[in-house]
Amino acid sequence: MAHKTGQDLIDEAKQQIEEVTPEQVRDMQARNERVVYLDVREPNEWNLGRLPHATHLPRGNLETKVGGIIDRNQKVVIYCAGGNRSALAALTMKQMGYENVASMARGFQGWADINGEVEG
Repeated sequence: MAHKTGQDLIDEAKQQIEEVTPEQVRDMQARNERVVYLDVREPNEWNLGRLPHATHLPRGNLETKVGGIIDRNQKVVIYCAGGNRSALAALTMKQMGYENVASMARGFQGWADINGEVEG
């Protein structure tokens, strides 16, 4: 059996989830949509800045803690630094029964590139 690389897993996840762009997220915020912005980066990354009103849950704690933080009926946009961890997290949440979940393509770097508002 051939082994998959980490990139293989990321590519497969991106085929199975919805991705939104930083520009779409900025529009969601401008419309005051009811969305949970879930930051799955590590604490040292979170401390450098984040999307306004984001919820922090490092990727390593997602499976065990997300159920107590986010209701399965909520709309969720997940982001990380570059869009890979968030894609894996979106697939995991989808498998856990979250139906309205998306990963932000290009991650926090993409957000910074479009001069999105940063908190912290």
